[in-house]
Amino acid sequence: MRIKGSTVLITGGAGFIGSHLADEYFENEAGKVIVFDDFSTGSLKNIEHLKRGKLSVVKGSILNAKLLDQTVKKEGVEIIDHEAAELEVYTGIRNSLGDARINIFGTLNILNTALKNKVDKVLFASSGAVYGEAEYLPVDENHPLTPHWPYGVSKLSGERYCVQYYRLYGLDTTSFRYSIVYGPREWYGRVLTMFMKRIFFGNKPPIIFGNGEQVRDFVYVKDLVKAHVKAIENSQASGEVFNLSSGKGISVKELAETLIGLSGKRLKMVFDSPLEGKASRFQPERVRLKGELRRFVLSNDKAKEILDWRPSTNFENGVSKEVDWLKQNQERWKVKPRV
Repeated sequence: MRIKGSTVLITGGAGFIGSHLADEYFENEAGKVIVFDDFSTGSLKNIEHLKRGKLSVVKGSILNAKLLDQTVKKEGVEIIDHEAAELEVYTGIRNSLGDARINIFGTLNILNTALKNKVDKVLFASSGAVYGEAEYLPVDENHPLTPHWPYGVSKLSGERYCVQYYRLYGLDTTSFRYSIVYGPREWYGRVLTMFMKRIFFGNKPPIIFGNGEQVRDFVYVKDLVKAHVKAIENSQASGEVFNLSSGKGISVKELAETLIGLSGKRLKMVFDSPLEGKASRFQPERVRLKGELRRFVLSNDKAKEILDWRPSTNFENGVSKEVDWLKQNQERWKVKPRV
């Protein structure tokens, strides 16, 4: 199907990734975009630049099946891009029931609403967290699925329901396993944003847990959202699951070195080794994650082959764009991270 002229509903559309998806749909001439968001973490600032004539904002939770159904039916929604989620790993560890309620039952509400209202396409934001610790690199879609955290379990459940609804009911779905997404409008609370804030705006050294050899895979948000468009327009994506990633690993130590280099400041990295679940003695708001992954690099070969999608932004350019955005929006990162 084509996006041009279609009505698209984005759950979590006022959030980091959701707002960039809204940009992408408008660039591809969607007829109308409905942002469905409970604004627990999303912000109107992320979408205030969009064309008001073609933008509709609905404040609501994906747990409100009645409101979802009313919105989809009233607006004649043809595409649902489901981004809304409990995305904090820490929150899921503390409250697995709450994590499951939003990420599993919320997703079922989306699927049932789509099925009832004959929506043409549903896209689901899953996560590379479904894999757990890598048995080999880069991790492809056939890697064993042994998630470390409730968050990964709930995301895996959501994508399995998407595949089931495609096979059982014929609902056209595509799921994406994201690596670590970064870029303008990102929320504050992950290692990259903590490093950036300390280095660029606090003139403080980054705090590295352990020896810094943990490997991570970062994908730029503007690259990532283009895969959603390609999946809508490509029938081979129906019922499939794709990794969306840079396909390249960078160690946490290299990440810190890159940011220090970009800043031009003379800062030395500080190493700290708190126990898992405990806070840093140098940065009390930062807690070491339980079940921390040693290596996290996802293969994007399947997306390249089937969707003809590939990331085009190198890490230094992407980080520079995020820093430029942050210089104009420093108040957005004044809140404490959600841990």
